[in-house]
Amino acid sequence: MSLAGRAARIGLGVAGAFIGYAWLPHLFTGTATWRGPVRNRAVALTFDDGPDPRWTPRVLDVLAAHGARATFFLIGRRAAAAPDVVRAIADAGHEVANHTWSHPSLWLCSPRRTEHEIARGHVTLAELTGVAPRHFRPPWGMVNAAMGRALTRTGERCVFWSLQPEGLRPRSAEAQAEYVVTRVSPGAIVDLHDAEGVAGAPARLVAALGTMLNGLRDAGYRLTTVAELLGDARAARGRE
Repeated sequence: MSLAGRAARIGLGVAGAFIGYAWLPHLFTGTATWRGPVRNRAVALTFDDGPDPRWTPRVLDVLAAHGARATFFLIGRRAAAAPDVVRAIADAGHEVANHTWSHPSLWLCSPRRTEHEIARGHVTLAELTGVAPRHFRPPWGMVNAAMGRALTRTGERCVFWSLQPEGLRPRSAEAQAEYVVTRVSPGAIVDLHDAEGVAGAPARLVAALGTMLNGLRDAGYRLTTVAELLGDARAARGRE
C-alpha cells in the first residue's frame, strides 16, 4: 500500500474513532433530561457558567425580588475562586449543580479527563455547600462516551434544556424575554448565562430577567429548581 493510502486509512480510522466517542453518544441522550412534566405549570430557570462575582449576585437580587428559585450550573474552578457567591446561591434556596471543573468541550476530553472534570466539579461544589450536586450539564451540550460512567460514579443526572434564548449569537434583553415568555410551555427548562461566554451575555440577562419573570408569572407559571421540577415528575409517576 502506498504512503498516501496508509495515511488515508489512518485518517479514516481517527475520524471513525472520534465519531464513535464524541458524536454517536448524542444519539443515546434519551436517558438525559430535556424538560420536566407537563402536568403542573412549572418552569425551571437554569444559569450556566458562573459563579461570577459581579453578575451572579445581581441575578440573585432579581430572583429574590420576584420570589423565584432557580438552578445554577456552576464551573468548579470559578466556584472555588468565589466561595461566598456559591454559598449565597445555596443560602437563598437555589439549587447548585455541576458544570465541570474547567468548562472544556467533552468532545475533546479523554475518558480520564472526563471523569476528572466531572468528579472534581462535583467534589468542589459539595465541599462548598455541604450538599452533593444531583444534576450535571455538559458545556455547550457536548457529550462523549465516557460521560455516563463518570455520572454514575457521582450520582448525577445529565440535564439539557428545552429553551435557550441566547446561544452563541447575541440577542437583546427584550428579545430574550419575549422569546421565553412566548415559547414557554409547562415543564420547560430554560438555559441562561450569568457569566461571560458570549460577550455581554450577563448584562443582557440581568436586563431581561425581571421582564421574563413577570411574564412567566402572569402566564401562571411556578418558577422552581430542576430538582423540584423532576421531583414533580417522580411524584406524578407514583400516582399513576
